[in-house]
Amino acid sequence: MTSLQTNNNVIKNTFFNNVKQKFISFFIDVADVMSYLKNMIKNLFSSPFELKEFFKQCYQIGNKSVGLISITGIIIGLVLTIQSRPPLVEFGAVAMLPGMVAISIIREMGPVITALICAGKIGSSMGAELGSMRVTEQIDAMEVSNTNPVNFLIIPRVLATTVMIPILTIYADVIGIVGSWLGVNIKDDVSLTLFINQAFNSVEFIDLIPAFIKSFFFGAVIGLVGCYKGFNAGRGTESVGVAANSAVVTASLLLIIVDLVAVQITDLL
Repeated sequence: MTSLQTNNNVIKNTFFNNVKQKFISFFIDVADVMSYLKNMIKNLFSSPFELKEFFKQCYQIGNKSVGLISITGIIIGLVLTIQSRPPLVEFGAVAMLPGMVAISIIREMGPVITALICAGKIGSSMGAELGSMRVTEQIDAMEVSNTNPVNFLIIPRVLATTVMIPILTIYADVIGIVGSWLGVNIKDDVSLTLFINQAFNSVEFIDLIPAFIKSFFFGAVIGLVGCYKGFNAGRGTESVGVAANSAVVTASLLLIIVDLVAVQITDLL
């Protein structure tokens, strides 16, 4: 009995120590990313801006994400509509369905789901790409040739994600509302014009602006974390996969934290 209790205590202590180490590692990563942001801003105002590379990254981000976001947006709209309709029918409030779904998508579902998808798609891509450049010593070659890798590799990518995530969020909102209209027409027969009018009659200015603003922060987090993890990858080939995986995990956690803070600030307005 004593031996069993000892084993249980060892397992429990090991578990809590592992959790503690994970938390410590996460907050160290956050501090390093903030320091990295400071360095990036310094380079942004002290070096020439790579406009061509910025537009290239914008195109790649949009091209990589638009298909997956389209499918996800339609599914979100359909699921929200199908799941919300029965309780509203029971209370005779079906007319409130378009407005309720529109507010849910615009305020929360659209920005957060889009950011999480892009964290997995774009953040991992940036981490793997820059990590492979670090492993193959391309970044070292840029530094030796007196080319600033932060100015050429990091700043265009971070700014591109900061600009493109809000655009993709708006697109996801539109697709989600269209998906909701399709969901309504499974049981009823409602024209798209009437559905949009009912949806936006319930949407106010305070619903649009905070969601749009926080999507800029989502984009900055995805770009910063993805570039940081890839740029600081180790020398072995396995470090590329580690950088990509770590970029997704850290960015996703930070997105949830940023969203929590944004919701609290919006609630105070």
